[in-house]
Amino acid sequence: MLDETLTYALIKITKVHRYRVAAELTELGLHVGQEMLLNQLWREDGLSQSELIARLGVEPPTVTKTIQRLERAGFVRRTPDPNRPRLSHVHLTEAGRALQAPVEEIWERNDREVLAQLAPEDRATMVRLVGQLWACPSAEGETPLHRCD
Repeated sequence: MLDETLTYALIKITKVHRYRVAAELTELGLHVGQEMLLNQLWREDGLSQSELIARLGVEPPTVTKTIQRLERAGFVRRTPDPNRPRLSHVHLTEAGRALQAPVEEIWERNDREVLAQLAPEDRATMVRLVGQLWACPSAEGETPLHRCD
């Protein structure tokens, strides 16, 4: 049965936590997933749309819609590249920068709540094992839980 597999359990756990994160992001004026794009800009402001697409590993229309929504909300702004008129760069506004601390707190609190369900001696093991499963992320700009060799 599918519901007896590790994959099923991982998907269910991910959905529950994504739902919880989404509810908290809504209070900040964000839709789930938008924080992923913002996270790339918190790492390196002024990325082009194609750089964001590559780093997020999503389809171009997804990034286009996300940027438009974040722009309407006042969290980002686009500026044309002075050397390449068809290219624009996405920059954080002050409001977008101000979201970093509360968004990171939401994610960190959810990490703490997940790990709190485990015995203290199992917490480090959990982080290590999940890190092994996700040793080398395919999208640029993401930091693995441990070094990829």
